[in-house]
Amino acid sequence: MKSRAIKLWSAVGLVSLSACNTTKVVSYQRDVYPVLEANCLECHTPPTGEGYRAVGLNMESYASLMRGTIYGSVVMPGDSQCSILTMLVEGRADMSMRMPHQSEEPLQPEEIEILRHWVNQGANNN
Repeated sequence: MKSRAIKLWSAVGLVSLSACNTTKVVSYQRDVYPVLEANCLECHTPPTGEGYRAVGLNMESYASLMRGTIYGSVVMPGDSQCSILTMLVEGRADMSMRMPHQSEEPLQPEEIEILRHWVNQGANNN
């Protein structure tokens, strides 16, 4: 009986610990879009944005972001390591391609984390 009680309390403890480590759901509208609006839209909005003209990436809406570029998608839902969006803002690609470009301030670590978590959570339109 004592062994069963210990197992039960161990299971309760594990459930409690895992509940403490839950990650907040990142919202595209509330969390992601403000980061994009502040840092990306100047260049990635048609018809005159430099980034839009160069690769066709329009970031003014969820749908246009998910369409990607003339070369393909920039967001791989569930995989921030392979998503071009996070690679570029983190500087994991060639530094000449870091976004925003060198003349602009890089994203703050908190902004990068928002994008990374959003992508890892499935890049939902929420």
